[in-house]
Amino acid sequence: MVLGAEMTNNAVQFGCGLCAPENWRNFDCSPALRLQRLPLLGGFFVGQYGRFPANVRYGDIVRGLPLQEGSCQYVYSSHVLEHLSLKDFRLALKEVHRLLAPSGVFRFVMPDLEFLAQQYLQDSSPEASVTFMQESYLGVADRPRGMRGFLKSWLGNSHHLWMWDEKSMRQELERVGFQDARRASYHDSTHAIFLDVESEERWKNALAMECIK
Repeated sequence: MVLGAEMTNNAVQFGCGLCAPENWRNFDCSPALRLQRLPLLGGFFVGQYGRFPANVRYGDIVRGLPLQEGSCQYVYSSHVLEHLSLKDFRLALKEVHRLLAPSGVFRFVMPDLEFLAQQYLQDSSPEASVTFMQESYLGVADRPRGMRGFLKSWLGNSHHLWMWDEKSMRQELERVGFQDARRASYHDSTHAIFLDVESEERWKNALAMECIK
């Protein structure tokens, strides 16, 4: 059951992309965002997915967001953590824990390595491994060449650097100090504010979890 609507400025989303609800503090560290915010020239740069909303701030969860310790009640990320190296992922979890107030809620969604592995093992076709590498975004089918290819790869940042399943993720969360980690489903949180940032398509066959500080 979802509680009534919650309006707060203590809700933070990192790696928000173009999803930037007004009652959330939205951060992204895309180079495209930096380019769009350049004086004069930034207005001409659209980027691969469009222009970032005006309320998106530049912020890197690995290096630390410009927020005080314990200042957030809710933190959310959608398909961000898999783009981090193992070392950076662990730094990001520590930063989320730092940002949250006691009993604060961290909720996230990302690709599910276990689901992808099961699909691979059940596929008897000669293309099974190719499909797995494509679906997991671990493979590189065509390495970019030249400056244009480099810029497209740099701005897109689509490759996955480290994948997770539920049991390994649960262990990582507990190591940092998160409690009551549970598998989450689309729109099942008792905190209605998460309705603003969740997109059903991004939860399909995904690993989603919710935990508290």
